[in-house]
Amino acid sequence: MLKMREQVAAMKEIWTKETADYDGQIVKVPPMQSWPKPAQKPHPPILLGGAFPWAARRAVRYGDGWYPNATAGDPEQYMPAFRQMAVEAGRDPQSLPVTTGGAPEDLARLGRFRDLGAVRVNVSLPAEPADKILPVLDRWAKLKRQLGN
Repeated sequence: MLKMREQVAAMKEIWTKETADYDGQIVKVPPMQSWPKPAQKPHPPILLGGAFPWAARRAVRYGDGWYPNATAGDPEQYMPAFRQMAVEAGRDPQSLPVTTGGAPEDLARLGRFRDLGAVRVNVSLPAEPADKILPVLDRWAKLKRQLGN
């Protein structure tokens, strides 16, 4: 966990300072410059992915959001617990959006993820030619319309 925390801190330095350096216990970045800087200010959101409670804890401590996998654990339990972790750490749960990865092509489950507080879902698509993948994308677009988003 220390290494990841220091890597995140070093990235923030590089993204936000004209000349950045970082001297952590594990991560060392000598004075350097990196351009162009990110368009998002002060830096791109840092979404920490992984299972509850470990990755959720890291997201609350030094992230800008959490990225759990839809197939790992029970979102009925971990979504409210994640929000509670944020409150206990003095963070506004709304400041830590949840993006659910590996979402199923299932309208009811997608709606439930939304109702539990997920702000977006990501899906895995196979590497296929256009004639195979476009119908899949059309099905996902239909699901999005049915969810009303």
